[in-house]
This record gives sequence, structure tokens and C-alpha cells, in this order.
Amino acid sequence: MRQATDMSSKVIPPEALFEIQRRRLSLPPHSSEKRNVIREAASLYGVSQVSVYRALRKIGKPSSARRKDHGIPRVMSQEELERYCEVIAAIKIRTCNKKGRYLPTTRAIELLETYGIETANGLLKAPPGKLKKPTVNRYLKTWGYDQGTLTRQPAAVRFQAEKSNQCWQFDLSPSDLKHIKRPLWIREGAGSPTLMIYSIVDDRSGAAYQEYHCVYGEDVEAALRFLFTAMSPKDNNNFPQGRPDMIYTDNGPIMRSQVFHRVMCYLNIEVKSHMPAGSDGRRTTSRSKGKVERPFRTVKELHETLYHFREPETEEEANVWLHHYIEKYNQNDHRSEPCSRIEDWLKNLPEAGFKAMCDWDQYCHFAREPEQRKVGIDATIQVEGVSYALSPELAGETVVIWWGLYDQEIFVEFQGKRFGPYYPSGGPIPLHKYRAHKKTVREKRADRIEKLAKVLSLPDAAYAEMGLSLAHNPNVDASIGLPASVPFSGTDPFAEETCWPDELSARKAIAEHIGMPLAKLTSEQLESITLILSETLDKKEVLNRVTEVMKSISEKVNSHVE
Repeated sequence: MRQATDMSSKVIPPEALFEIQRRRLSLPPHSSEKRNVIREAASLYGVSQVSVYRALRKIGKPSSARRKDHGIPRVMSQEELERYCEVIAAIKIRTCNKKGRYLPTTRAIELLETYGIETANGLLKAPPGKLKKPTVNRYLKTWGYDQGTLTRQPAAVRFQAEKSNQCWQFDLSPSDLKHIKRPLWIREGAGSPTLMIYSIVDDRSGAAYQEYHCVYGEDVEAALRFLFTAMSPKDNNNFPQGRPDMIYTDNGPIMRSQVFHRVMCYLNIEVKSHMPAGSDGRRTTSRSKGKVERPFRTVKELHETLYHFREPETEEEANVWLHHYIEKYNQNDHRSEPCSRIEDWLKNLPEAGFKAMCDWDQYCHFAREPEQRKVGIDATIQVEGVSYALSPELAGETVVIWWGLYDQEIFVEFQGKRFGPYYPSGGPIPLHKYRAHKKTVREKRADRIEKLAKVLSLPDAAYAEMGLSLAHNPNVDASIGLPASVPFSGTDPFAEETCWPDELSARKAIAEHIGMPLAKLTSEQLESITLILSETLDKKEVLNRVTEVMKSISEKVNSHVE
């Protein structure tokens, strides 16, 4: 046998491969002689042992037999057919709707052959009978013009925060339980509220915090209440806490709420959302929500499925069960780090620690909704059926009221100045106890101008020159009597001082509160007021005690008269 080195190419003949395979099959399964057969064949034909094994694997397998012009169109030139395929692919893209339906290939060919398609280079019309559906579909697939290839999304780019609380992902999802047996409240005529899962997930660690809330739709009030609980201190370190630098959410009703953005701005939290659907070509803009969507699925599959054995009856009971499960969820392994989720959150906190959350009272001041209303002639205004008595100077004016989502007090803004807080009014004053409001600056100015108007007159020379024409408006200094305004400062736009600076300021406020000068009070009433002011200057406490003193003395006088 001639050596393989004399051959022009090192190819083992087929008959030699069959002989090698026959010899190997005749040996026992684990015989060392099989290796010697391969070694001898490799040495004989001047190839490696790997090449011999590769050639043996191909024995008995079918080989493709194709034409020499395979892949080259025969109906027309490749350049011309590719141009028609591009236009047909563009027609499919142009006619595709949101459900993925588009014009079929047969109809696109018919349009090209019958009417033609206007392109940037002019009218393109295909010759009749040349384009066939199988041929066009085959080359659309071969050249990458098919619908699946053209609409395929670009590669995803994953991101992750460097520090804990640098970014929180926020979302809500309907619970698989749908409703609970005993909700806290039911809106009349609206049926039972939906049980929703509100969730935040730390982008760095994946640690989550979730709560159940019974709501009608995506409620902003419930979302703000949940976020306050999520940022507030917890009893243990099994949940994330503190104020994040940024909150990432979707473009739902909560994201479109001005109150939500206003509260987050007061807390120095940046709010971002993904781009609207279809605004970035083929890319799915909400792709980065997976970190907050994954816990929803885990809770519904591993936790809420147990509700088939026993359902929680109240929202509080459901939250107790949910928090117990989320604690275990946060103890599970991190997606990439060799530690648990909550351990990663604790380890990657900033050196200065997390940003603490404000108290509930200040948070209630932040959560306010503006509304333009007109004040009544009695200086009162009604908000959701509740009457509030405002300052007399606001009577009849159109003001902007700031009503709170979580408290009963309101603030009023008029001409760039904020008044308040105002609390629910006790209703009309009883008969025979009427007292007039103290004249406001506006009323005093109106009285002064009216008095001035009565004494104005024109000289006779003016009447002689103008005939029967009357004098127009006199020049009035509009700045007379305007109250001084203090520019806003501080982080809380609704904050107010709880105490008077001195006793004199307190006495002025008491006189305005009771509607009469203190000089008209009896000696007993003055002594009581002096005693109260010597003990405290707290606004709320002083006004409440003065009201009680005035009421008790009035009752004594009435009983003595009777």
C-alpha cells in the first residue's frame, strides 16, 4: 500500500475507513487494541488521531447533494430579486398592527405586479408572473428580510446600582386572591375593593418590601402611604428602609399624579419611568422592570397558592402573613453575589448610612392637592362636605386651597401668600351670641377710599373745558396698607410655629380669636388669661384653654341671671 505522504491531500479513502471500523467493532468494548488501530491508521495516512475519529463519525451519514447554482435565483438576477424582497419586507412592516398582523406575501406581490409601489427612487413595478410566493418567502428567510428577523429586539443591556438605596423599583400588581372577606372600607355602589400588592425592590441587592392594600384602581393615596411605611424604620433589619436616591416605576396613574411628584420632590427623591411603548423603535422600553416583577410572581406562586387552604379574613392579617414570607425571601441568595439579598443591602449601604425618613406629621404636610375654589361671603369654604372658616379678608376671593390626603387641616394660597392652617368649622354662631369680624386691611382700605371719593370734586375750569364729561378714576396709591409678606424658607412649605414669641403676640392673637379687645373683658377673665400665658405660650393649648375659660364664665353668668 502506498504511503499517504505521497498523496496530494491527506484524505483517508472510504474503503480504508470501513476496514478500520470493522476491526474496531470486532474487538471487545473496552479493549486497548482499539486505540492501537486508530494510532496505526493515523500514522499510515499522515493525519492526527482526532482526524481519524472525525472521519469515522461521518461513516453512514447522508451528505447533501446540491446543484452548483444553489442559493442563486434563476427567475431573475439576484440584485433585482433582492430589491423586490426589500420592498415586500417594507410593506409587511408598514402594514403591521399592534396584534402582529400584516399583509401576506401573495397580496404584496399582487400590489407590486398590478399597481406598483412608490419608493424614494420612483415607482417600482414587478413583471407579471415572475414573483411566486414560495420563491419570495424562501429568499426573504435566506437574506434576513422575514418578519421575525426584522422585528427582533436588540440585545438587552443589564444595569445594576452600585450602592444600596441608590435606586428602588416600585410597582403594584393585583393579588391572585382578588378580594378579602372583611375589607376595611367599601365604596358605596362600587363593590368590594381589589386586593393589590404594593412592592419596592432595591436595585442593587434585590431585597424587597411588600404590602397588601384594598383599593379601587391604582390609588395614589395608598401608594404614598405604602412608600412612607417602606422608607420608615423597621423593627428589624430584614427589610430595606430609608429614602432612596431614585424611584423607578412605570407610566401608570401614580406616575402621572402631581401629588406623587410633589411629595417625592420634598423628600429629595428623583422619580424616573421607562419610555412610552413604541417610542424607541423595536426595543421594549419597559424591559428593566423585571427586578420588581419577579418578586410578584414568586409571591403568587409560593405564598398566595397556600390561600387555597386558608384565606386571610382582613387586610391586617394578610399583611402579617406576607411580611413573614418576605423576610424569608430576603434571606435567599443574591442573584450574583455569594450572600443573601438583605446581607448585600446591609453591606453596600453608603458610608454615612441610609437617609432617614421624616415623621408622619411632616409627611402629611407634603401630601397635599391644590384646588382652585371661591370663598363664600361668610369667609367659609367647603371641601368634600366639610366646612372651614377662613380669614375674613379672604371672603369672596378665588383662592387655591391645599387639602391634605391624610389630615383634616387645609392651607389657603392667595396672591402669592399662604394662610392657615384652617380646621373644620363648628358651624354658625348661636343666636344672640353673634360677633362681628374684625375689619381686615382690605376693608379698611375700601372704607378710606370710599370716604375719599365722597369729597372729591373737579374745578369749574375742568367742567368748562370738557363740557358734560365726568372725571375718570383718581390716582390711588395701591400700596397703602398692604400687609408685609415673609419669604418662604425651610424644607416644609406647610410648617408653622407652634408657640408665640412673646406674651404680647399671644394677647393679640387671643383678642382676634375671641373677637373683642381684652380691655372689654372682666377682671376674672383677664386673670385667667394672665395665668394661662404664664404657664405656656403654645398656640393650640392657649386657645383651647381660653375658649374653655370664656365658656365656663359665660355659663356661670347665664345660670346667675336665671
